[in-house]
Amino acid sequence: MMKKKSISASKASLVLFLCQMISALDVPLDLSQPPTITQQSPKDYIVDPRENIVIQCEAKGKPPPSFSWTRNGTHFDIDKDAQVTMKPNSGTLVINIMNGGKAEAYEGVYQCTARNERGAAISNNIVIRPSRSPLWTKEKLEPNHVREGDSLVLHCRPPVGLPPPIIFWMDNAFQRLPQSERVSQGLNGDLYFSNVQPEDTREDYICYARFNHTQTIQQKQPISVKVFSMDSLNDTIAANLSDTDIYGAKPVTERQPILLTPTGSTSTKVELRGNVLLLECIAAGLPTPVIRWIKEGGELPVNRTFFENFKKTLKIIDVSEADSGNYKCIARNMLGSVHHVISVTVKAAPYWITAPRNLVLSPGEDGTLICRANGNPKPNISWFANGVPIAIAPEDPSRKVDGDTIIFSHVQERSSAVYQCNASNEYGYLLSNAFVNVLAEPPRVLTPANKLYQVIADSPALLDCAYFGSPKPEIEWFKGVKGSILRGNEYVFHDNGTLEIPVAQKDSTGTYTCVARNELGKVQNEVRLEVKDPTMIIKQPEYKVIQRYGQVSFECIIRHDSTLLPTVIWLKDNDELPDDERFLVGKDNLTIMNVTDKDDGTYTCIVNTTLDSVSASAVLTVVARPNPPFDLELTGQLERSVELSWIPGDENNSPIRHFVIEYEDGLHEPGVWHYQTEVPGTQTTVQLKLSPYVNYSFRVIAVNEIGRSQPSEPSEQYLTKSANPDENPSNVQGIGSEPDNLVITWESLKGFQSNGPGLQYKVSWRQKDVDDEWTSVIVANVSKYIVSGTPTFVPYEIKVQALNDLGYAPEPSEVIGHSGEDLPMVAPGNVQVHVINSTLAKVHWDPVPLKTVRGHLQGYKVYYWKVQSLSRRSRRHIEKKILTFRGNKTFGMLPGLEPYSSYKLNVRVVNGKGEGPASPDKVFKTPEGVPSSPSFLKITNPTLDSLTLEWGSPTHPNGVLTSYILKFQPINNTHELGPLVEIRIPANESSLILKNLNYSTRYKFYFNAQTSVGSGSQITEEAVTIMDEAMASRQIDIATQGWFIGLMCAVALLILILLIVCFIRRNKGGKYPVKEKEDAHADPEIQPMKEDDGTFGEYSDAEDHKPLKKGSRTPSDRTVKKEDSDDSLVDYGEGVNGQFNEDGSFIGQYSGKKEKEPAEGNESSEAPSPVNAMNSFV
Repeated sequence: MMKKKSISASKASLVLFLCQMISALDVPLDLSQPPTITQQSPKDYIVDPRENIVIQCEAKGKPPPSFSWTRNGTHFDIDKDAQVTMKPNSGTLVINIMNGGKAEAYEGVYQCTARNERGAAISNNIVIRPSRSPLWTKEKLEPNHVREGDSLVLHCRPPVGLPPPIIFWMDNAFQRLPQSERVSQGLNGDLYFSNVQPEDTREDYICYARFNHTQTIQQKQPISVKVFSMDSLNDTIAANLSDTDIYGAKPVTERQPILLTPTGSTSTKVELRGNVLLLECIAAGLPTPVIRWIKEGGELPVNRTFFENFKKTLKIIDVSEADSGNYKCIARNMLGSVHHVISVTVKAAPYWITAPRNLVLSPGEDGTLICRANGNPKPNISWFANGVPIAIAPEDPSRKVDGDTIIFSHVQERSSAVYQCNASNEYGYLLSNAFVNVLAEPPRVLTPANKLYQVIADSPALLDCAYFGSPKPEIEWFKGVKGSILRGNEYVFHDNGTLEIPVAQKDSTGTYTCVARNELGKVQNEVRLEVKDPTMIIKQPEYKVIQRYGQVSFECIIRHDSTLLPTVIWLKDNDELPDDERFLVGKDNLTIMNVTDKDDGTYTCIVNTTLDSVSASAVLTVVARPNPPFDLELTGQLERSVELSWIPGDENNSPIRHFVIEYEDGLHEPGVWHYQTEVPGTQTTVQLKLSPYVNYSFRVIAVNEIGRSQPSEPSEQYLTKSANPDENPSNVQGIGSEPDNLVITWESLKGFQSNGPGLQYKVSWRQKDVDDEWTSVIVANVSKYIVSGTPTFVPYEIKVQALNDLGYAPEPSEVIGHSGEDLPMVAPGNVQVHVINSTLAKVHWDPVPLKTVRGHLQGYKVYYWKVQSLSRRSRRHIEKKILTFRGNKTFGMLPGLEPYSSYKLNVRVVNGKGEGPASPDKVFKTPEGVPSSPSFLKITNPTLDSLTLEWGSPTHPNGVLTSYILKFQPINNTHELGPLVEIRIPANESSLILKNLNYSTRYKFYFNAQTSVGSGSQITEEAVTIMDEAMASRQIDIATQGWFIGLMCAVALLILILLIVCFIRRNKGGKYPVKEKEDAHADPEIQPMKEDDGTFGEYSDAEDHKPLKKGSRTPSDRTVKKEDSDDSLVDYGEGVNGQFNEDGSFIGQYSGKKEKEPAEGNESSEAPSPVNAMNSFV
């Protein structure tokens, strides 16, 4: 909520306008002018008789005026009274009382006259009266003996003082007597008792009168009041009368109201306009009456009506004629009412409608003085000239009196004078001086030159041009040095010369010139206007809810004109922030640390500049867990219920959602509190259900959004009577632990459920479906009983009943249990196996008779194991597998079987005790499947036109192998695949020589095995035929030469030195452009970096059919396992011209020892061939 104060633009405009209007009519003091009274004492002047009397009279004029006084209508010659002096250059009188003068001698009506050559001004009639504070007259006060319940008035009757004293009642200890609706002080100072009570008896009712002018307090003699109660009055009468006399005071009787003041049913009241109207009604009665006020035929004025003295006084401030009428007070109690009507008439002393104002005219001009006043009754208007009634004043042909107006025509310099207007009626008078000053003066501007005005944009700008001249000059305004005259609706031109710009904008900034001219001359003056941006709060503080001891911040971010210096003030509840280090005021925020309950309130950010002020407020609500409830009370105690009530604690600004009621059983579990119930937060009583034989204490916890309160103090204890148990144990079960017993268990009753002392249990059982009697036993407060000698797995009916010293609980319900289980007796029969495919079979069996299970049937277990593989005769360790089928299921699936194998299985029934005997083993076989891939593929002995292939048989043939399938195709320089050739090889072969191949050509091979079912998965490999025998021999010779080895060592040393230099320069902050060189000359031998984790990349064979993009880590014997890569070797040689040794091994194969380095691409790291390395340095 943001409030903006732009320095009250409308009020500032009005005030400035009025001030300038007055100053414009003032004649500069360097010019001749009649006297003007500037200061005088009040009309009714009450003075302190102990101090000097000072009667003020100050005036201005040119030439300076002289002063004279009248007293009681005649000239007061101050030179003849040594006690009276006049201040120099002033008309103020000082009457010396402190040096022997008496104030009473100077009582009277005084009037001051200020006179110079242009006229005379007079003051009001000043009535001087010394204040008086007389003593109370001596009087003998009788004690007041009053019967209880009667009314009483203690009269004060203070001495008449000037001004009237202030009355109050006190006791001997100077303590004010307490007042109430029953006892109160009236407007006249009397003390009224609507009805007296025994406690009103005292002997020191003292009325005090305080006279403020003399700062004295006068005291009336103490008044004694004795109140007789009915009982004491009867005792007194009985002691003084015989038994035969009739006596007996009536008891205190209730009475309907009667008015103590005012008396009668009607009265009148006259009050003057503008004063405070006080109407009073005080009534007696028992019970004490209540006062109500109404205005007949109208409403009491809003915002001006107040009730005082317990509504016995009606107060209306600033009354006007509209407040006249009938006001009725009504006093009412339960027995009736009484009323009084006060007829109010509002009169009015004279008040101004138009007071005469000074008139400055040039010779030959016309003018008027107007004097209009109102009042009730209507005032008489009379005119004076220089203090003399105008009827007898010297004639002036330019002057004509027309009632309340004086008309001047063609005035001359001799027409200058001071005129007085007197408006009077029976309630007072008004006197006003106004001069007519005839001057011939050229214009002058009174506003300082180059005065700077600063305003806020969109607010009014008032540019002053106070002037004087006679005749009255005309005023014109211009903007800028050569600007045109200002006209139009965007400007307002005031009579006092002020230029008003109602809504100033930024472009209103500039220099303004006002020109004043009359027939005697012209003058101009420049002022400057600056329009500033308004101050704004762009981020206001917001409503905050904070938990106690938390931290909260209010923002107050502002935007302001750069030339204005803002100051930010924070207030709490419209007052200064507490002097507390927890309050931290930042540049644009207020932070409160460790918030407490006292910090709750409204926080206001006020931003002030020299031109405007803005503010914004926000409320801080401090919340916390509620305070604990208190004053717990138990009522309505019954055997099985009680009513609990409590008083909630402070909710700490967060409404209580609910109350939690807990109880303690001091008899069974002292110190342990249990949940009883909860009720809504609006409820403070609850009817609680109770259990017998419990010593209850209760406590209440309040819960709001913040959390739970501390528990209340415990209530008083309440011990309920004992009774039979209401309930029996729960969760009764019968389960045998051995084949010949029955274990009966239950959950014992809790302490308060016992309902009395001596808790025990009656345990009963009998065999189900057998016509047996119940067998029962009573056991102590335990939770288990074992029945021995039972048949195996027989159903029993079981019940457990609670009892205590007072009797049994209700009849319990029966449950079915079983005696102990034993292992099943027979195995499942008719076990059949149906083979679905090479890896899945289905097994069936017949269920066993339930009697032979001898327990709860849990299901069947199938044991199965592989005896041997039909394709191999080797024996191996037998691993049995188990599948469990729950319930009375008679079939199941056996997954995960191996093809072309022999299996055995058996089936067993399962109960809670264990497994029964196994069925006879059942043999079944799985059919053939497709084989796994060959265990390896090795390519050796490369020549110009042939390659030798060797392979191993599949690890899992899954049947009888029928053949191998070999497919191969060449790969050209552009990584395109040639035609595919397929060869079928007998199953008993393990090698093959491929002939008639192209020399120096890369081939890719695909190899897999077959059974009668189909082909298995394949493995792949690549190999290259050689170029010629001599090249292979040279490669071997060069690689073994010492010079070549030395060259390689030198190259390695150079590289090491280069790396060291790089490292040093990098540590020194230099930039070594290795990366740019690597980018320009990418090395295919450098191993890639993985993008995901930053480690060096490893070769992956996830894509077997992309031979042109990857290298292959091929062992020296050319063996490729099925997990190994079948990618191309081209990338590790020089295209298709890669070299081989005489034994066919690839010279540049991966050695596994080279340090890995990051590089671009996705190539595997291989050692370069010596030949290629050598060629690169040629």
